[in-house]
Amino acid sequence: MSSIDLTGKVAVVTGSGRGLGLAYAHALAAAGASVVVNDVDEAVAEQAVEAIIGAGGTAVAEVVAVGTAEAADRLVGRAVAEFGRLDVLVANAGILRDKVLWKMTDDDFDAVLTTHLKGTFTCARAAAVRMREQGGGGTLILVGSPAGQRGNFGQTNYSAAKAGIAAMARTWSMELGRAGITVNAIVPVAATAMTETIPAFAPYIEAMKQGEPLPDFLRRGEGFGTPEDCAPLVPFLASEAARGVTGQAIGIGGDKVTLWSHPQEIRAAYADGGWTPEALADVWHTSVGAEPQTVGIPAPAPAPAPAPKAPEAS
Repeated sequence: MSSIDLTGKVAVVTGSGRGLGLAYAHALAAAGASVVVNDVDEAVAEQAVEAIIGAGGTAVAEVVAVGTAEAADRLVGRAVAEFGRLDVLVANAGILRDKVLWKMTDDDFDAVLTTHLKGTFTCARAAAVRMREQGGGGTLILVGSPAGQRGNFGQTNYSAAKAGIAAMARTWSMELGRAGITVNAIVPVAATAMTETIPAFAPYIEAMKQGEPLPDFLRRGEGFGTPEDCAPLVPFLASEAARGVTGQAIGIGGDKVTLWSHPQEIRAAYADGGWTPEALADVWHTSVGAEPQTVGIPAPAPAPAPAPKAPEAS
């Protein structure tokens, strides 16, 4: 099996001071890439750079909040100024402002959309411009979420942004294909500051912090693990081994990797001359709507305990 070697490649990873972003930056550096670490906290960004250098990698920090075109230009410009080019963008930066619909403010909505959706757009645009100018292709890795694939209670803003990111990956894979630039959305599931706020996962994350391993039903059944479990997908997608992989939504977490389907029609019915409301009501429950699609992220369900053994006959 060929090794993944990113020697000579340059990557920008947004929101990479901690959590998943930090794991992606470490994985890219370990494969040989030079990395621009990005965070809004200078101390956190510098600590990440020191850790990468200490492990034998190459990295610099660029402290800026993603969202604006100016921030995106700074990130791309730093990569080019320090290392001469840009080959990989991982658009990972994100925030949460969770509230149910009737309590969510305009500021709650706008802040999340600015960081996740507009931040991904502006950074990808700046990266695509640079990659097309320098030639030789490139890699855009956009970070999605199960919330964007299925929705999640209390996350109108976050779910909308992540769904939009998956849609942008499909669109950009078509637009940038001729330039040799691959574009994929990854859908990581890991124990982070974001997921530990989810009640179903919280006790397991707390136990993990105390040194206990995550149970198999989480690692395999739910595909839920550590940020480091998700990280290998990033250098793979940035490598020559994944040159033909584009326009996909790829899930990873724990011991599990998955390919998400694109939204598609699953059932159809026809009426000569078109439909009336009454005709739709007559056929809905026995035709198109017979098997409605589920919504939400399924809560982890522990595997049933084994049945007790029957006493042996004496």
